[in-house]
Amino acid sequence: MGDSARIVGLYRYPVKGLSPEALAEVRLAPGGTFPNDRAFAIENGKHDFDPAAPKHFPKIKFLMLMRDERLARLKTRFTDEDTTLHVTLDGREVLAANLMTPQGRKTLEDFMAGYMAAELRGAPRVVHAPGFSHSDAPAKLISFINMASVRALEEKIGAHVHPLRFRGNVYLEGLAPFQDHDWVGRHFRIGEVEFQGVHRTERCAATNVDPDTGARDMEIPKTLLRHWNHSDLGLYAIVKSPGVLRPGDKITFDA
Repeated sequence: MGDSARIVGLYRYPVKGLSPEALAEVRLAPGGTFPNDRAFAIENGKHDFDPAAPKHFPKIKFLMLMRDERLARLKTRFTDEDTTLHVTLDGREVLAANLMTPQGRKTLEDFMAGYMAAELRGAPRVVHAPGFSHSDAPAKLISFINMASVRALEEKIGAHVHPLRFRGNVYLEGLAPFQDHDWVGRHFRIGEVEFQGVHRTERCAATNVDPDTGARDMEIPKTLLRHWNHSDLGLYAIVKSPGVLRPGDKITFDA
């Protein structure tokens, strides 16, 4: 890793399964996630998420890209100051809902009841608990994506692989392919924030869905397995010290 290893993108996903939102900067706390990352999810079927006693559920419980690829056609933006989710479809805003109010959650639920009618197993329900993240990982972690790994995958597939298929928080340039997989257990610093690698990110069928079109057009886990004997791409890490991340921040390792 040379001096050029750096952040090239920061993203959060305010509603699990819905579109990414690019960030100019993010303030992190020890043991925390990106603020409002996966802060909301939409139950598909049984209503048993308890906001008073939140616990991790498998993603299959919620509307999700792995199974519900039509979600990718919805483009969303979340404004923190008024906790409002804005949703556009085919370039037109179809709703703006304050997800911290019962009426706002009902607005999103009613929209999904129509838009996702064929995929629903019951009435959709928007769920949230303060400080809880509906991440695929049970712990509060940050997801890193190595752009060199994405390009190595592109070479094997023979087509462009949209980096946001991997729904990461921090996108990195200047590394060797899969170099980040060696950071499990290691401490590293990006800008003013210290992290510790926790585990590699195993990929599921959600990555087969194009985040722009919603087309299920690739076999990414199978391709990883075929060429590298694993289906991992990316790294989960825990925040060890507070600070702000910005694109351009460099990666360094403790001696």
